[in-house]
Amino acid sequence: MTTTSPPPGLARFNTLAPDAARAALHEACAATAWGERLLAARPYATEADLYAASDAATAALTAPDLDQAMAGHPPIGRPKPGDPTSSREQAGMAGASDALKAEMLELNLAYQEKFGHVFLICATGRTGEQLRDAVEERIGNSPEEEREIVRTELGKINRIRLARLVEQDA
Repeated sequence: MTTTSPPPGLARFNTLAPDAARAALHEACAATAWGERLLAARPYATEADLYAASDAATAALTAPDLDQAMAGHPPIGRPKPGDPTSSREQAGMAGASDALKAEMLELNLAYQEKFGHVFLICATGRTGEQLRDAVEERIGNSPEEEREIVRTELGKINRIRLARLVEQDA
């Protein structure tokens, strides 16, 4: 039987000290339960195994865990100062007009007032107009529908961030 080694970045992640791995996972997703599940499942043989574990951990998040994850995300159009991850992910808003930025601020506030949490979407690769259209569409959802959409979007974000984590470690 032939065994293959995981890719270099994944191998490095697998061998990080628990505190360092925990910190790296927290950068990907602020939900402690998500990070602990991924940490407990190390080592990963393939990146696909890591992503599958992430998907399972995201699906298992309780309502308070999901709230904790969302609290780690800044509103669309207002990336955290000095945070290259949120700036990169929200790049579609960087070149938006002042009018579109003001519209997004209003929509973000209306969404947060209705649902009690930040509008969460996988913003990577989306334009400011697409982000605006998405919040306009989703603000009409029921809280239950929106929670499941948020969970799906969080899963997409987590995968992108994990991929970046293991690529940058390579």
